[in-house]
Amino acid sequence: MFTLDNTLLVMIDVQGKLAGLMYDREKLYKNLETIVKAMNKLKIPIIWMEQVPEKLGPTIDQVACNLSDIEPIPKHTFSCCDNDRFQKKLKKIKRKNILVAGIETHICVFQTGYDLINSGYEVGVISDCVSSRTQSNKTIGLERMKMSGVIITSVEMTLFELMKSTKAEGFRDITRLIK
Repeated sequence: MFTLDNTLLVMIDVQGKLAGLMYDREKLYKNLETIVKAMNKLKIPIIWMEQVPEKLGPTIDQVACNLSDIEPIPKHTFSCCDNDRFQKKLKKIKRKNILVAGIETHICVFQTGYDLINSGYEVGVISDCVSSRTQSNKTIGLERMKMSGVIITSVEMTLFELMKSTKAEGFRDITRLIK
Protein backbone atom coordinates (compact mmCIF):
# COMPACT_ATOMS: atom_id res chain seq x y z
CA MET A 1 0.00 0.00 0.00
CA PHE A 2 1.06 3.57 -0.61
CA THR A 3 1.82 5.55 2.53
CA LEU A 4 2.31 9.23 3.33
CA ASP A 5 5.90 8.74 4.45
CA ASN A 6 7.17 6.56 1.61
CA THR A 7 5.38 7.82 -1.54
CA LEU A 8 6.19 10.37 -4.21
CA LEU A 9 4.46 11.50 -7.40
CA VAL A 10 6.13 11.77 -10.80
CA MET A 11 4.29 14.25 -13.08
CA ILE A 12 5.23 13.44 -16.67
CA ASP A 13 5.08 15.79 -19.69
CA VAL A 14 1.67 17.50 -19.32
CA GLN A 15 2.63 20.21 -21.76
CA GLY A 16 0.64 22.62 -23.91
CA LYS A 17 0.88 21.43 -27.49
CA LEU A 18 0.82 17.75 -26.61
CA ALA A 19 -1.68 18.02 -23.74
CA GLY A 20 -4.20 19.66 -26.05
CA LEU A 21 -4.27 16.52 -28.20
CA MET A 22 -5.11 14.08 -25.40
CA TYR A 23 -8.17 11.85 -25.33
CA ASP A 24 -10.77 13.26 -22.86
CA ARG A 25 -8.39 16.11 -22.02
CA GLU A 26 -10.76 18.22 -19.88
CA LYS A 27 -11.32 15.31 -17.48
CA LEU A 28 -7.58 14.62 -17.52
CA TYR A 29 -6.76 18.26 -16.67
CA LYS A 30 -9.26 18.31 -13.79
CA ASN A 31 -7.89 15.06 -12.32
CA LEU A 32 -4.27 16.21 -12.66
CA GLU A 33 -5.11 19.47 -10.91
CA THR A 34 -6.83 17.53 -8.12
CA ILE A 35 -3.98 15.08 -7.58
CA VAL A 36 -1.33 17.81 -7.50
CA LYS A 37 -3.34 19.90 -5.02
CA ALA A 38 -3.91 16.81 -2.86
CA MET A 39 -0.23 15.80 -2.94
CA ASN A 40 0.67 19.32 -1.81
CA LYS A 41 -1.82 19.16 1.08
CA LEU A 42 -0.55 15.72 2.09
CA LYS A 43 3.09 16.86 1.78
CA ILE A 44 3.92 14.16 -0.79
CA PRO A 45 7.01 15.11 -2.83
CA ILE A 46 6.55 15.62 -6.57
CA ILE A 47 9.10 15.25 -9.36
CA TRP A 48 7.98 17.34 -12.34
CA MET A 49 9.19 16.33 -15.80
CA GLU A 50 8.86 18.07 -19.18
CA GLN A 51 9.57 16.48 -22.57
CA VAL A 52 11.59 18.77 -24.87
CA PRO A 53 9.97 21.93 -23.43
CA GLU A 54 11.57 24.16 -26.06
CA LYS A 55 9.40 22.37 -28.66
CA LEU A 56 6.33 21.17 -26.76
CA GLY A 57 5.98 24.23 -24.56
CA PRO A 58 5.45 24.50 -20.81
CA THR A 59 3.24 22.41 -18.55
CA ILE A 60 -0.43 23.41 -18.72
CA ASP A 61 -1.42 26.18 -16.31
CA GLN A 62 -3.92 24.03 -14.35
CA VAL A 63 -1.02 21.83 -13.24
CA ALA A 64 1.92 24.24 -13.26
CA CYS A 65 0.23 26.81 -11.00
CA ASN A 66 0.12 24.17 -8.26
CA LEU A 67 3.80 23.30 -8.69
CA SER A 68 5.13 26.82 -8.18
CA ASP A 69 7.73 25.80 -5.59
CA ILE A 70 9.17 23.04 -7.82
CA GLU A 71 11.34 23.36 -10.91
CA PRO A 72 10.54 21.12 -13.88
CA ILE A 73 13.26 18.80 -15.13
CA PRO A 74 13.59 18.86 -18.92
CA LYS A 75 14.16 15.57 -20.73
CA HIS A 76 14.70 14.22 -24.22
CA THR A 77 14.28 10.54 -23.33
CA PHE A 78 10.91 8.83 -23.16
CA SER A 79 11.58 7.15 -19.81
CA CYS A 80 12.25 9.57 -16.98
CA CYS A 81 14.67 6.96 -15.65
CA ASP A 82 17.08 7.68 -18.50
CA ASN A 83 17.50 11.25 -17.26
CA ASP A 84 20.40 11.93 -14.85
CA ARG A 85 18.68 14.83 -13.06
CA PHE A 86 15.59 12.66 -12.48
CA GLN A 87 17.74 9.86 -11.06
CA LYS A 88 19.56 12.26 -8.72
CA LYS A 89 16.31 13.76 -7.46
CA LEU A 90 14.75 10.30 -7.02
CA LYS A 91 17.72 9.13 -4.95
CA LYS A 92 17.71 12.33 -2.89
CA ILE A 93 14.02 11.96 -1.98
CA LYS A 94 14.58 8.34 -0.83
CA ARG A 95 11.05 6.99 -1.27
CA LYS A 96 10.26 3.53 -2.63
CA ASN A 97 6.56 3.93 -3.58
CA ILE A 98 6.12 5.94 -6.75
CA LEU A 99 2.90 7.17 -8.32
CA VAL A 100 3.02 8.22 -11.96
CA ALA A 101 0.71 10.58 -13.83
CA GLY A 102 0.87 12.41 -17.12
CA ILE A 103 1.15 11.78 -20.83
CA GLU A 104 1.37 9.82 -23.00
CA THR A 105 0.26 6.61 -21.29
CA HIS A 106 1.69 4.24 -23.88
CA ILE A 107 5.03 6.01 -24.28
CA CYS A 108 6.64 8.09 -21.52
CA VAL A 109 4.37 6.98 -18.67
CA PHE A 110 4.67 3.30 -19.61
CA GLN A 111 8.44 3.38 -20.11
CA THR A 112 8.97 5.25 -16.85
CA GLY A 113 6.74 2.87 -14.89
CA TYR A 114 8.42 -0.16 -16.46
CA ASP A 115 11.91 1.11 -15.67
CA LEU A 116 10.98 2.04 -12.09
CA ILE A 117 9.54 -1.46 -11.49
CA ASN A 118 12.73 -2.99 -12.86
CA SER A 119 14.75 -0.76 -10.53
CA GLY A 120 12.98 -2.18 -7.46
CA TYR A 121 10.34 0.47 -6.79
CA GLU A 122 6.66 -0.17 -6.08
CA VAL A 123 4.86 1.77 -8.78
CA GLY A 124 1.26 2.85 -9.22
CA VAL A 125 -0.23 4.56 -12.26
CA ILE A 126 -3.14 6.88 -11.50
CA SER A 127 -5.35 5.74 -14.39
CA ASP A 128 -7.55 8.83 -14.47
CA CYS A 129 -4.45 11.05 -14.45
CA VAL A 130 -2.94 9.62 -17.63
CA SER A 131 -3.95 9.80 -21.27
CA SER A 132 -2.82 9.36 -24.87
CA ARG A 133 -3.98 10.87 -28.12
CA THR A 134 -6.33 7.91 -28.57
CA GLN A 135 -8.32 5.89 -26.06
CA SER A 136 -6.89 2.66 -27.47
CA ASN A 137 -3.30 3.77 -26.84
CA LYS A 138 -4.23 4.75 -23.28
CA THR A 139 -5.76 1.31 -22.75
CA ILE A 140 -2.76 -0.50 -24.25
CA GLY A 141 -0.39 1.55 -22.09
CA LEU A 142 -2.31 0.70 -18.92
CA GLU A 143 -2.44 -3.00 -19.87
CA ARG A 144 1.31 -3.14 -20.52
CA MET A 145 2.02 -1.42 -17.21
CA LYS A 146 -0.21 -3.87 -15.35
CA MET A 147 1.54 -6.81 -17.04
CA SER A 148 4.86 -5.30 -15.92
CA GLY A 149 3.80 -5.15 -12.27
CA VAL A 150 2.59 -1.55 -12.06
CA ILE A 151 -0.46 -1.13 -9.81
CA ILE A 152 -3.46 0.48 -11.50
CA THR A 153 -5.20 3.00 -9.25
CA SER A 154 -7.32 6.18 -9.46
CA VAL A 155 -7.28 9.63 -7.90
CA GLU A 156 -9.88 8.77 -5.27
CA MET A 157 -8.47 5.33 -4.49
CA THR A 158 -4.96 6.76 -4.15
CA LEU A 159 -5.97 9.56 -1.81
CA PHE A 160 -8.02 7.37 0.53
CA GLU A 161 -5.21 4.78 0.55
CA LEU A 162 -2.71 7.47 1.55
CA MET A 163 -4.95 8.93 4.28
CA LYS A 164 -6.01 5.55 5.73
CA SER A 165 -8.60 7.17 8.04
CA THR A 166 -11.11 9.99 8.40
CA LYS A 167 -8.83 11.23 11.18
CA ALA A 168 -5.96 11.89 8.77
CA GLU A 169 -4.63 15.43 8.68
CA GLY A 170 -6.24 17.23 5.76
CA PHE A 171 -9.06 14.67 5.33
CA ARG A 172 -11.79 17.32 4.92
CA ASP A 173 -9.73 19.34 2.43
CA ILE A 174 -8.98 16.24 0.36
CA THR A 175 -12.61 15.09 0.28
CA ARG A 176 -13.63 18.56 -0.91
CA LEU A 177 -11.11 18.32 -3.74
CA ILE A 178 -12.50 15.04 -5.07
CA LYS A 179 -16.20 15.87 -4.87
